[in-house]
Amino acid sequence: MPDRPGDQWDRRVANGLAFLRRRLAGDYEVDEFGFDPELTDAVFHPLLRLLYRDWFRTEVSGVEHVPVDGPALVVGNHSGTVALDALILSAALHDKHPAHRYLRLLGADLVFRMPVVSEIARKTGGTVACNPDAERLLGGGDLVGVFPEGFKGIGKLYADRYKLQRFGRGGFVSAALRTGTPIVPVAIVGGEEIYPMLADIKPLARLLKLPYFPVTPTFPWLGPLGMVPLPSKWLIQFCPPIPTAHLTDSADDPLVVFNLADQVRETIQQTLHSLLERRPDPFGP
Repeated sequence: MPDRPGDQWDRRVANGLAFLRRRLAGDYEVDEFGFDPELTDAVFHPLLRLLYRDWFRTEVSGVEHVPVDGPALVVGNHSGTVALDALILSAALHDKHPAHRYLRLLGADLVFRMPVVSEIARKTGGTVACNPDAERLLGGGDLVGVFPEGFKGIGKLYADRYKLQRFGRGGFVSAALRTGTPIVPVAIVGGEEIYPMLADIKPLARLLKLPYFPVTPTFPWLGPLGMVPLPSKWLIQFCPPIPTAHLTDSADDPLVVFNLADQVRETIQQTLHSLLERRPDPFGP
């Protein structure tokens, strides 16, 4: 029997009230890192879904390369002045993956020193970007997301868009090697245009103890309105996984680590070039 008008809203209200009762009663679970799947599904992912689906018109391809179960290390390029790409990637992967898997993001220390941001990061499954935490998550069979460029990636000028920065010392490779985890490179196009950084006011950044202080076409000129991201067209492509199980004895070999990190970096860079050819207009449909 089809729903009567109002039945759908009645169910939504009932579900919302049940959710609030569980939260107020403490009847929910978090893991050892503070990850709260129920809150993520009910609050954070719906908000991110509006961004990636409606505002950025995101197209996702290659999700079949992400394992249906078991661990994998998802390695992406970083950009955008504000690290929305990590959040968009986690929500889009969860929605598009047949098993609706969660991506456990590794974040910089700064993220976990900020009062409200730290709590949100923990609740949505994030943790500090360090090898012990990464290895514990991978050892538990989780999908782990890492952005090796760090602040060098999100804080680069618009003139350097889609040019991958250095991948550091390759700590993410060591974590994958020690756990025998496949590495899934992912290329993200669209993040560079949401807050195009025209300049970095370094003295002000040092004063505020920030990695950079951006000047964009809208910030700081428009105040809070300058924080609204521009509606660029996003493309996300997951690449075939790179196996590491045969290299577990080489986790401490700098040459093996460097070569594997370079292979991942080159894969992402070449995929970015192909995606940019598919998207000639950054703000197209």
